[in-house]
Amino acid sequence: MSEIALNEQAKTEKKSVYKEWAGKFGALIGLISLCVILTIASEQFLTMNNIMNIARQSSINALLAIGMLLPILTAGIDLSVGSILGLAIMTMGIVVVNAGMNPFLGIVMCLAVGAFLGWMNGIMLTKLRLPHPFISTLGMMNVARGLALIVTAAAPIAGFPVMIQYLGNSFVGPIPISFLLVIAVYVAFHYLLTRTAIGRYIYAVGGNPEAARLSGINVDKVLVIVYTLSGLMAGLAGLVMVGRVNSAFPLAGIGYELDAIAACIIGGASFLGGVGTVWGTLIGALIIAVLRNGLNLLNVSADLQMALIGLVIIAAVYVDVIRQRSSKK
Repeated sequence: MSEIALNEQAKTEKKSVYKEWAGKFGALIGLISLCVILTIASEQFLTMNNIMNIARQSSINALLAIGMLLPILTAGIDLSVGSILGLAIMTMGIVVVNAGMNPFLGIVMCLAVGAFLGWMNGIMLTKLRLPHPFISTLGMMNVARGLALIVTAAAPIAGFPVMIQYLGNSFVGPIPISFLLVIAVYVAFHYLLTRTAIGRYIYAVGGNPEAARLSGINVDKVLVIVYTLSGLMAGLAGLVMVGRVNSAFPLAGIGYELDAIAACIIGGASFLGGVGTVWGTLIGALIIAVLRNGLNLLNVSADLQMALIGLVIIAAVYVDVIRQRSSKK
């Protein structure tokens, strides 16, 4: 082999190493860079109180995002998580506050409603053979939001017992319990996706569903599990939200699905399926939380914040497109 060919091969190998390195650590580098910029821009940013505030603020989106990651890994999407959150917490409010039943039963109901509605998303996709999860979850988004308004006559419910407020409103030292819950959930999902058969099946279905089916994987079962877990995480996120504000309202969670999707994509997941990691998703959720917190400290208007976060999402999707093009070359 000539010296020119060897040099070209070395350059190609170096580029592939850079791409792999950027794919693994790009989101983390972005988070660190953002923190450095905000530390310079605001002396209030890098304080213990503010860092713990960011951790607490990111918890709800982080829980929704880890649920959202699973459908995205299968080349799907779940547009209903915000509405599922709303219906789950209203059900808990009716059981605990209005009916005066045991708080533990209310917690179980909140999680069960979330899981059941997620299961319904999976059933509509696999048994009714709707053409795309966009359709089934869009329908569920409206059904769940409508039910949340109907069952409470659009009235909020307040005055939850301490047991229900615990996850969203308690601390271990300076650390919010809600963020410790996030870490525990992410460790569990990391184990699920990297150390179990169902985790391998999820990536396989996202990579090539037909090949997965031909290899003996029950694709329908995998999809039902994926959407059930997504709904369960929406219920858990709702439980944390109620703990923070000590109230439930039927319009809770509107637009939250967009932040969850953004966290996954910023963290390196791909809409084409089969690509994405648990810890990348957590970094994506933290990037959104840090950006919002920093813009608030800099007194940036809410309208401009929305525009800037939209630009970040567009940039993350564009990076995903470039990554996919490069992988096909």
